Amino acid sequence: MNPADVAQAAPVVHDMSLFSLFWQANIVVKLVMIGLLGASVWCWAIIIDKTLLYARTKRAMDRFEDVFWSGQSLEELFRSLQSRPATGLAAVFVAAMREWKRSFEGSGRSFQSLPQRIDKVLDVTIQREVERLDSRLMILASIGSAAPYIGLFGTVVGIMSAFTSIAASKNTSLAVVAPGIAEALFATAIGLFAAIPAVLAYNKLQAEVGKLQSRLEAFADEFSAILSRQIDERISRAA
Repeated sequence: MNPADVAQAAPVVHDMSLFSLFWQANIVVKLVMIGLLGASVWCWAIIIDKTLLYARTKRAMDRFEDVFWSGQSLEELFRSLQSRPATGLAAVFVAAMREWKRSFEGSGRSFQSLPQRIDKVLDVTIQREVERLDSRLMILASIGSAAPYIGLFGTVVGIMSAFTSIAASKNTSLAVVAPGIAEALFATAIGLFAAIPAVLAYNKLQAEVGKLQSRLEAFADEFSAILSRQIDERISRAA
């Protein structure tokens, strides 16, 4: 056999490392990979931030409930909290107490409608707290649903480019075909790498938001009942 033919028939050695797969990919596939990697970093930043936020919120709720049910005067507790930003259960308590004090300090207000006004204030405060806890979670849901399709788009473009190169070289050996296919499939792998943690974290964090919302609503119901009893006592004494 001619030595030139032997050299031509010898298998071509390709570097199949992840960096090489990225570097040798089509420019469109590279942009897709970079975008997906950026989305993955964004997801993990949100996951870490929300995990820490929910842990702090739970600890703050526990501390507030210990103080609230310790028998301390509501007026003293309100004075200690109104001068600083309040979140969670403390925000619900402060909002209700402010409406309570406005009603008793103002003139011409009907105490009969005070429980309804307090309930509305509690509902609005809970909604704001839930929105604060729930913010940016939709980013996880969007990335979790879109990343696999973006990765698939990169794979399709990469395979089309690989087939075009194969046709131009007129060589269909596995050594020529495999690297191009691997580069294209790498985009799908990165898409799944971004999507799977995003979906799992979204479901877990949404469940945490639901638990915190339930605690807020339960405390609001209990505190509203306490204030309603005090309102009834004041109305009965005034009568």
